[in-house]
Amino acid sequence: MRSLTGTAVHDGLRNGYGYLAHLICVIALCGLASGVQAQGSAGPYVPTPWPIVDELLKLADIRKDDFLIDLGSGDGRLVITAARRYGASGMGIDIQAPLVKLATEGAAREGVSGRVRFLQADIFESDLSKASIVTIYLLPSIMDKLVPKLVKDLKPGTRIVSHDYPLEGMQYDRVLSFEFPEKVEISGTPRTVLYHYIVPAR
Repeated sequence: MRSLTGTAVHDGLRNGYGYLAHLICVIALCGLASGVQAQGSAGPYVPTPWPIVDELLKLADIRKDDFLIDLGSGDGRLVITAARRYGASGMGIDIQAPLVKLATEGAAREGVSGRVRFLQADIFESDLSKASIVTIYLLPSIMDKLVPKLVKDLKPGTRIVSHDYPLEGMQYDRVLSFEFPEKVEISGTPRTVLYHYIVPAR
């Protein structure tokens, strides 16, 4: 396993977002509403650490002509980074209006509003057919229910990268695992696993 320290420089994105102050406000508001606010029933809002964003996008082999859809997109960092760094286009889907607003503002600050958008929507009712890449970081119980929709909506050849949890009934073709110490605060373990899938021909 590789070890990541989390000290990588991220071409202005960290400072551009002003995440610490802004996210603390968002999380506090969500916490006041219901203790730990869930994205519908898909799981709590947990931002993907920046070094894991880097590894995930590299594993996806993202290119300029790709359209990435991030399910449970939170603050939008995956979609925004894909657009800013790789020139890709994309869309984030999240059930929480404050996070959709945060992601939309982040895209504007980073100058990629013309290539990305964020929707407040139920992922099970959203059209995913435009994606060439789908990224997922949701609870396993939701992901298992999501598999039939992914198979139905996505074109053969579409890449899927799942963070930490495999997709039941789908065979991944690549897997990347590594240690990331800062993740202990999120999940209680430094271990991170990224699963790469390619939607098979029908």
